[in-house]
Parts: sequence; structure tokens; C-alpha cells
Amino acid sequence: MRNKSILTEAKQIHLATELIKLGARLQVLEMNSNLSRERLVKLYKEIKGVSPPKGMLPYSEDWFMSWQPNMHSSLFINIYNYITTNADIQGIDALIKGYKLYLEHIEVNQLQRVLTLTRAWTLVRFVDSSVLCITPCVKCNGKFLVHSLEIHSNHVCGLCNIPSRAGKTKKAAATLSPSLH
Repeated sequence: MRNKSILTEAKQIHLATELIKLGARLQVLEMNSNLSRERLVKLYKEIKGVSPPKGMLPYSEDWFMSWQPNMHSSLFINIYNYITTNADIQGIDALIKGYKLYLEHIEVNQLQRVLTLTRAWTLVRFVDSSVLCITPCVKCNGKFLVHSLEIHSNHVCGLCNIPSRAGKTKKAAATLSPSLH
């Protein structure tokens, strides 16, 4: 029988608790803690009151390229990169801190949250593995996500060149004109 540190286990439980409260899926918890799947499921149920969602994690890097997800994902990855570069915070701690700052920005500006913690975690993995990268917009000089294999020397971001259908979802239309429904 190996010795288990109670402090180490407490730190792992605290980390898993924080991730669950931020909306992490079970697979993200398993990848970032040393707790068993059974303990994580039990902890998830205790915190959320329901079993963790089943199914595969979102995988496609193309999700990050559509207009609204790209704006939110670009905001998050810039926050994350700033933290890892300037605050001496790395790994899952940087992800948590960056995601909390993203949520704070969304709340202050009264925006709809588009990026989940699980998608933010996936995004960091895509950037770390060079599937996606960040490139400056030639008009505003802001830094935005792009596919790594695309030519992006003359990239114009979605804020400088807003697509004609941007923000024209049924939900947005209902918010703008509830009397029409």
C-alpha cells in the first residue's frame, strides 16, 4: 500500500471542485487531477446535484473559426497568453485564471457567454499543438485565432470585417424585438 498525502489529495479535490463549478466536463477533470473517475463522479454529483454529462468532448477546431466563437476564443486565448507570459502561472492554473477573467469581462460588458471551460481547455490544447495559432489583424492589429496551415499574412479580423449575418440569430432577433413574436 502506498502512502497518500492528505494535503495532496485535498489540493486535488479543491482543483476538481473549482473546475466543476466552472463547468468542466468529466474528461477534463480526469486529465487534470489524480483523483479516480469514481471520486470525480461522486464529487460532481455532490457539487452539481446531477450526474456529469456523458458523451465525447467537442473536438472540431472549425468551431473556433466561426464569427462569434472566434471573437470569444480570441479574447480568452489573449488573456491566457498574457497570464502565462506575465504572471508566472502555467497549466491548469492559468486556464482557470484566464477563464475567470474571460467570464468577468463577459459579465461586465453584459455579453452572452459563448466559450465554455471545456472549449477553452480544448482551445489551449489546439494552440499548444499548433493546430490553431494567433495572428494580428492588418487593420486593427488585434490578435485573433486562425488555422495554423492557412495563409494569414493579410488577415482581417471579424471585428474589422463583420459578416453580414453576424448577430442575426433567432435568439438575438428575439432579444431585440420581443413584441414581434
